[in-house]
Amino acid sequence: MIDIYTEVCLKASRIVTTKYSTSFSIGIMLLDKKIRDHIYSIYGFVRLADEIVDSFHEHEQEYLLNKFESDTYEAIEHRISMNPILHSFQRTYHEYNLDRNHIDAFLESMRMDLHKINYNKDNFEKYIYGSAQVVGLMCLQVYVEGNLKLYNELLPHAISLGSAFQKVNFIRDLSSDMNELGRSYFPNVELNKIDKKSKKMIEDDIQADFEHALIGISKLPKNSQYGVYTAYLYYLVLLKKIKSLKINKLMSTRVRVSNIHKLLLLPKAKFNILINRL
Repeated sequence: MIDIYTEVCLKASRIVTTKYSTSFSIGIMLLDKKIRDHIYSIYGFVRLADEIVDSFHEHEQEYLLNKFESDTYEAIEHRISMNPILHSFQRTYHEYNLDRNHIDAFLESMRMDLHKINYNKDNFEKYIYGSAQVVGLMCLQVYVEGNLKLYNELLPHAISLGSAFQKVNFIRDLSSDMNELGRSYFPNVELNKIDKKSKKMIEDDIQADFEHALIGISKLPKNSQYGVYTAYLYYLVLLKKIKSLKINKLMSTRVRVSNIHKLLLLPKAKFNILINRL
């Protein structure tokens, strides 16, 4: 009967992913079937924690995050949870020997979101590491399927990819982060005083992350390269759109890519991989 329960839990992780992110859902669907559910499980886990700190403002968020954290470690310890998302996640944790330090860092970054922080270079990098880079490293452990040498080789590139994705999310959400959540992530940039120079500085930094990340994507196993590269292209399109917008427009709108445009990235990604244009 545990197999039926696990199947239900995996379905819950898939539903969370598809409901919250069409872009990541498309990328995950392009992964090898053997690892697909494990990436759903990782995304479901991080999405739930993110939802606690971003959306549950009418509830005791700190209590909920603390409960989520204790439930996570209890699920890992006992290899079961009555929270379907955590049951899926603990299964992936054990099957791919995920690093507990990565989970600690992720939850610490989520906790930072509960408090108004003036971000400087150090705590910005700490937040990026915990909120995005370690998530990429958890996924990388699944992609390499136990190949420690390959994991260590691709680790810095996975960090750059997670950083690029997160920074794009930050800049596309400038207005809502400031006005709705009262957050400002980029160090040395006052959101109400952002200018052309500081915008370009942020964009150049993200572009450098993308370029470094692509080196690692070109070396990914076939089980994951197509899906990861498609997500990479999607975020690259977002960055291009951000670069084209003037500051006042960027501060009043959330940059999006249409579903049709997302689907058109699939053949482009496949073609580039086939002719080795990564």
